[in-house]
Amino acid sequence: MEKLLSRFLEYVTTDTQSDPYSKTTPSTEKQWNLAKKLVMELHQIGLQEVSIDENAYIMATLPSNVDKKVPTIGFISHMDTSPDFSGKNVKPQVIENYDGKDIVLNKSKNIVLSPDYFEDLLQYEGQTLITTDGTTLLGADDKAGVAEIVTAMEYLVQHPEIKHGKIRIAFTPDEEIGRGAHKFDVKKFGADWAYTMDGSQIGELEYENFNAAKANITFTGKSVHPGYAKNKMVNAIGIANEFMSLLPVREVPEHTTGMEGFFHVHKIKGEIEKAEIELIIRDHDAVHFEARKELLKEVVDKLNQKHGDYVDLVIEDQYRNMREKVEPVFHIVEIAEEAMKSVGIEPIIKPIRGGTDGSQLSFMGLPCPNIFAGGHNFHGKYEYVPLESMQKAVEVIVKVCELTARQIK
Repeated sequence: MEKLLSRFLEYVTTDTQSDPYSKTTPSTEKQWNLAKKLVMELHQIGLQEVSIDENAYIMATLPSNVDKKVPTIGFISHMDTSPDFSGKNVKPQVIENYDGKDIVLNKSKNIVLSPDYFEDLLQYEGQTLITTDGTTLLGADDKAGVAEIVTAMEYLVQHPEIKHGKIRIAFTPDEEIGRGAHKFDVKKFGADWAYTMDGSQIGELEYENFNAAKANITFTGKSVHPGYAKNKMVNAIGIANEFMSLLPVREVPEHTTGMEGFFHVHKIKGEIEKAEIELIIRDHDAVHFEARKELLKEVVDKLNQKHGDYVDLVIEDQYRNMREKVEPVFHIVEIAEEAMKSVGIEPIIKPIRGGTDGSQLSFMGLPCPNIFAGGHNFHGKYEYVPLESMQKAVEVIVKVCELTARQIK
């Protein structure tokens, strides 16, 4: 595990935060820093057909070592980290033989990772944890996945006695801003199916995710001196507040779980003459998803009828539930499930309350379930990953390759 740890620590200390407001791919120039390191490393460990395109998408091949024709499979992770929290100057801390007590991430700022709040910590007592120093995120989402794929490929190169078909790997930019698969060349990748190594805790295996859309609502007002404003002023902030009040109050992230969908207002700004709201729509069920979009349109129509045409709504679909593309080839999930059980892991099969590159790739012709990478509390200062979970992810990748070689075309 020492090489896996050192590899992961090198990756997370390279800042690759993406930017949702950028129009370039990758969205930030600094993502190239890790991309170039990875290209060199893939050459060094002995992979073939290593390539990087003008958008920083990396692909490489581990050739088949069997004399029969078996499916070509792939493993995919993303290089960028979330713009939700700082990814600059990450200073990871390695806690060996975790004792099940509070972990002081930053003494001067009194930032503590406690099992009293994060109960999942207790299942990792006695293991090695990698945490933040309390001032940044860690980047296990998804640099744990990147490190696991590279380590698994290196292991297979060094152990040719393990039989496998052709393996393709890829690393993408900008997944955290929903654009990781936008310029992914599925034809060039050439796999029959793939797995994203982008799940959370050990054992997670996911093949369905939210249907997703984003909405931008613009409220236009008229500014008049407040002393003489009766029947003249139109306060855009007030209409925006009314819009918020007409959304289902319990259908928000903080009150939903499992298969429950939601509306999530994540940005609001405004003045009297103009206010803007950005929100996201999420639902696993396609019918309910469409109903949510219709509800937004009805709310906007109601406000425009009441106040005049002062409200404008733009809805943009982001990704869809991969389940409909994975179920027809469900054996790819069963292979991953068998691989986990064979290395001593009990699979946790559940829907993703989010999305991955795999959800978009599945609709681009590359069925792509999601396997755990091992981390917890992504996108914030309490993020951590157990080293032993990462090692198990490596073992799962190797076992999936081995099991797939038994699938004769």
